[in-house]
Formats: sequence, structure tokens, C-alpha cells
Amino acid sequence: MTRTLTVERPAIDSIVRGDHGDPFAVLGMHGGGGKPVEVRAFLPWAKEVTVIDAADGTEVTPLEQIHDAGFFAGVCGARTDRFRYRLRATPQDGAPVEFHDVYSFGYVLGELDVHLLAEGNHLRAFEKLGAHPTEMDGVKGISFAVWAPNAKRVSLVGPFNNWDGRVNPMRLRQECGTWEIFMPGMTVGELYKFEILGAHGHLLPLKLDPYAFYCEHPPATSSIVHGTPQLEWTDHDWIAERERKLKDNQTLHEPMSIYEVHLGSWKRHEDGNRYYSYRELAETLVPYVRDMGYTHIEVLPVHEFPFDGSWGYQPIGLFAPTSRFGNPRDFAYFVDVCHREGIGVIIDWVPGHFPTDAHGLGFFDGTHLYEHADPRQGMHMDWDTLIYNYGRREVQNFLLANAMFWIEYFHIDGLRVDAVASMLYLDYSREEGQWIPNQYGGNENLDAIAFLRRMNELIYAEGRGAVTLAEESTAWPMVSRPVYLGGLGFGYKWNMGWMHDTLQYFNKDPIHRRYHHNQLTFGLLYAFNENFVLPLSHDEVVHGKGSMIGKMTGDEWQKFANLRAYYGFMYGHPGKKLLFMGGEFGQWAEWNHDKGLDWHLIEDGNKHAGLQRLVRDLNHTIKALPALHHRDFEWQGFEWVDASDVDNSIFSFLRKVGPEDEVDDPQWVLVVSNLTPLAHEGYRIGVPCGGFWRQRINTDAAIYGGSDCGNGEGLEADAVEHHGRPYSLNLTLPPLGTLFLTPERS
Repeated sequence: MTRTLTVERPAIDSIVRGDHGDPFAVLGMHGGGGKPVEVRAFLPWAKEVTVIDAADGTEVTPLEQIHDAGFFAGVCGARTDRFRYRLRATPQDGAPVEFHDVYSFGYVLGELDVHLLAEGNHLRAFEKLGAHPTEMDGVKGISFAVWAPNAKRVSLVGPFNNWDGRVNPMRLRQECGTWEIFMPGMTVGELYKFEILGAHGHLLPLKLDPYAFYCEHPPATSSIVHGTPQLEWTDHDWIAERERKLKDNQTLHEPMSIYEVHLGSWKRHEDGNRYYSYRELAETLVPYVRDMGYTHIEVLPVHEFPFDGSWGYQPIGLFAPTSRFGNPRDFAYFVDVCHREGIGVIIDWVPGHFPTDAHGLGFFDGTHLYEHADPRQGMHMDWDTLIYNYGRREVQNFLLANAMFWIEYFHIDGLRVDAVASMLYLDYSREEGQWIPNQYGGNENLDAIAFLRRMNELIYAEGRGAVTLAEESTAWPMVSRPVYLGGLGFGYKWNMGWMHDTLQYFNKDPIHRRYHHNQLTFGLLYAFNENFVLPLSHDEVVHGKGSMIGKMTGDEWQKFANLRAYYGFMYGHPGKKLLFMGGEFGQWAEWNHDKGLDWHLIEDGNKHAGLQRLVRDLNHTIKALPALHHRDFEWQGFEWVDASDVDNSIFSFLRKVGPEDEVDDPQWVLVVSNLTPLAHEGYRIGVPCGGFWRQRINTDAAIYGGSDCGNGEGLEADAVEHHGRPYSLNLTLPPLGTLFLTPERS
């Protein structure tokens, strides 16, 4: 029987050109089952190639170079059954090297994976897509898989093949549009990208792996082989307790005071203005947050992003903690230390849009794969970013898997979802004619709504007590109500209206505040419609808005007094609390992401240190007093005492819990804010019980930098009815001050 090669010239030419869509049909071993076995390889760097029997290391046959670009092929003697083999190749200059042929290995994805990916329901897609250390047929290497259904060819490229897209083209799994390849001998730490021949035959810019778990430090743009993080955790009790609280419906009743942090600018090294690493932040930021009494750290987006000035809100590597501060293991260490110190970790998560950088998701396979093709649906005009196509099941799968990845692999306690309003409305920041109505003629993005509901259902069902928070700036109803009741399913919603109203109020001269009294009372008309977080976030201290202390009216003394009184009012008000870094000590300058905070401002005894001490005491106080957190979202936990003293700009209310709340310390907390610079002596306020009322917080205390006007340790209630209550307190109200008082238990 004549043994001749069966590979045809057009197939060889196509491989050499790099436009063959099915490389496994050409390369590797073919024949067998009674037919002659032949081996084919494309190795542009080699001058000689020999087939080696992997079982005993013997030479089987040299391969003939049948294309001068480096295509080799040969029949394996008389063999008619396939066998395990290796290739020995001699480079143009250098010693021979022996290796397993990439094209001798089978499928990376199993049939169940293919099925789930095709239906958009593979919620653990991160375990299959991307780059993973794998062993196939007893050989260790890295498996790669990427979704690009409309591409004509996808290749793995990197230093290992001189970035030549012709060398390692991948196999397409038609059923799910995913390309795959196993690279024997490859190891963790190698750089890679995908070279894609687009749907219309054009070679696209090299693409980052959408499922990359680690990336180069920008401005470099390569993915780095890492695999799903295999991490050692010490927070098992923390996660179990978090899960128990959710099951017992305790989560919403817990105190929550969030310190919002941009990791790159909390502190910088004096040596070259260098970043603190994740591990350095674990040793510096975490003890600070613990001492300050915060319950959570919320970090601005940590998924990889190309442009520092976006602060992370234009992410390009959703599965990769940014390499600016270290590797994934370092980030996990940071989270673990937070949990060890009793601090939850919330990350800002950005499923609403992504940047147009050429190496990112945009036009990924030569079509609008992740984004809508029509710019009226697929482009954010304000931010020049692309909008995910939430109606495509594979895109939903990508985002849902990412949400669960951060919770499962990095033990994140909460996802604060950015720019929810931009997702909900088809006409968000668009003029008439710039948007497309939904099927019912409305402006609601029905696909985005369905996605958000499914995301929240998934996280609250499988996230082991993790929570979600929505940055949603409109009056969209039931954002933080369960999906089964018709809500979006978030655990919490940022109260943007409260933030705007109160900041406007405190920016006004006290002489005019009587005309704006409603800006502090209006929020209580809707305070219990949602599970609100009161946010004084990074957005309020950039782009010319001034710092928190800079927003306050008056001279320096009044600015500090106003800010202290404001924080007191905020911490007494129903709702969880959030404060951006620097606001706790009254940094004068706007936040600058390119430098650390102005820590030099804090000196013993000065007003900055006093403000910082107040915030510390407020955090510890709301944790110590259940009345200040247990019923943050229930009207039964709040009573106005007097909301009508407009002329004096004085507000007084009660926070309360009782035996029905199953707390150890049933109590009231009286909160009184005097928001003019005039002190009031003998100001009578009605209270529900007699006895001694202890002054727990006085924002005008000398230790906070105030004038120390107040009520000392506290005072006895008089049996004098006032404000419809049987007892009353004859208080001294400090100028521009807020008081907390609680009755002593007998």
C-alpha cells in the first residue's frame, strides 16, 4: 500500500496565511483505525521536525517541510493506529527542543459546559473560560477558552509564540461559539492575548482575555496566566456568621457605617509617590478603619482598568483585581485581614458600561458582541463608553458569573452597583430622537431590569449572606424590595435625594436656613420607602464641588461646627451611613486621585483631629446603641419630637427600639440639632420617660474642637408635659451643634 500524505494544498496555504477556521482538522495526528497515520505541524521557527513516540522516546519519522513558511508533515511508517507522540524540532539556530504537540489534545470544554454556555446559564463560567492550569492525558499545561462566535479565526498569542497568530489557532465549539485550546507545558505567569480574525475577515487589535484573572500593570495591556485563585482563608467563622444573619433576617438590623476608599490615594509613599500595595493597606488602612469604628470598607472599583483618571469606573478586566496594588493573592489577603478585624468589604461593581479601548470588549469578534450595535442603545454619550446588551443571554451570563466570582473567590461582602439609573432608563441622558422605546413604547430598559432582578436573586440565594447596594438617583420604586414583590431585589439603595438636600442646606448661611427648613425634614417623608444608605461619597468632593469642609458656610470656626453638626444629624437620622475618605478629618482640598490624603492636617488638639475623633465616637455610638441602627428602615423606629421650630432652625427627634425588637437594651435616643450659631439655654424638649438622660454625643464638645457648650454628663427629666409627652428636658443647645441623649436604665 502506497503511503502518501492526505493533506491538501489549499488547507496548508490557509494555515500558513492564518485564516483557517478549523486548525484541528489540519494539524496534529490524522488517520488511524486501519488507515495510515500522519502528523502535521506548523512551526515557522523550525528547520527540522521529528515525531517521537511518547511511550518509549523512540524516533518514529522525520517530517517533511512541505511549505517553506514552516509547514511540516509526514506518514508514520507502517502505523495504522494512533499513538501518543511528541515533536522534536530544531530551530533555525539553536539546539533541538522536544515538546507535546498542541494539536494532539482533545476538547477543553465538556458537553455540559457547552450546553450551559449555549443557553447562557453557566454561572460558573469563570471555571472554564479564561486561562486555567490543567492536566490532560497526564500532561500539565494551561487550557484557554474564549467566547467569540462570529470570528473566522481566534489564536492564542504571546511571547511563547513570538505573538504570531498563525502558530496557535484555536478550535471552535460551534454549539456555544467558544474557541478553546490546551497548551501543554505552559505555566502560570506567562503573558497572552487573543488574536482574532473578525467576522468580515479583518484582523482586529489584540484582545485582552475577558475572563483574565490577572493583567499587566497599565498602560501594558496583556493578560497574565493565573487561573482561578486558590487561596488560603481564615475567615470561615465570618462567612458563616454573615450567612446566619441573612437567614435569620438580621442583616438589615445590623449597624452599617461605611468608609469609602480609593485605594490608590488613601495614602502614598513619600518615596516617588508610590502606591501602597494590598498587603501594605492591610497593615495600615485596616487598623485605621477598625479604630475609627467603621463596620465596612467600600473600595472604588478594583477590577482592572486602563485609565487612572476613571478611578476604576471604566473597567476592562472584570475578573482581575487591578495589578496596580499587587496580585490576586495579595488582594485576597487584604480581604481576609479585613474580616479578621471585623470589617466587611464592599466593592464598587460596574455592570453598566465598559470603555472603548481597542484591547477590550468592544467589537470583540468583529461584531457588536457584548454591546448593542445601535449607538442609541449601545453608547453612553456622557462617558464615551459602551453599554452591555442585557438582552443577550451570553452577556447576562458573563456579568452574573462575574458577580458570583467576586463573592465566592474573594469573599466580598457586598457589591455596590454603579450607575443603576443609567441601566434602567433607555433615555438616560439622551435627547428626543437619541433613544429607542421598549416594545411597549416606554423608556424602561426591560432587559436591564430583568438582569438586575436575576442578579439580586442569585446573590441573595447563593452568596452566603453577601448583599447588594444600588447607586440609583431617581424615584424608581422598590429598588430595595424583593423581586417576588415586584422590586429590583437590592438590599440597599443610596439616598441621593437626602444627600443633595442636606448639602444644600448646610451650604446656606444660617440666617437663611429658616426658609429651607424642609430640606432637612423632607427626607423623612420617604425615608422608609427603601432601605437607604446616606451617602457622602467621592462624587461630592471632585470636579469643582469642593471638599466636605469646604461646602460648609461661614468662617473657619463655623465651617467645622457646621460639619460636626451635620455628621451628628446624619448619624442620628434613619439609614445606614457612608463617608468618603478625608471627610472624617475635614480635608480642605478636593480629592485628587493622583496623591494621598492630607494627613499632615491632623495634629493633636486641632480642629481636624477633633472632627476625626467625633466621627470615631459617632461610629462607635451607633454600634453601641441599637436604637440608632436596629430600625433604620422602619417608621416604628422614628418619631419627630419637634420638626416645626423653623425660626430657630432646631430639629429634634427620637430613635427607638423596644422589647418587640428582641434587643438586649430597649431604649430611646433623643437627637437634637441646633443649626444656627446661637446657643439656647433652657430649651425645653418633650421626652417619653423620666429619670436621668445622659448626654452621649455633643458635637460642640471641646474634645471635638467645639466651644464645650452643652449639658455636661446629662440632666434629670422634669415631670413637665411638653410636645405631647409626659416628661421634658430643659436643655442647653450648643451653637451649630447636635446632641444625642439617652435615658439611664434604673
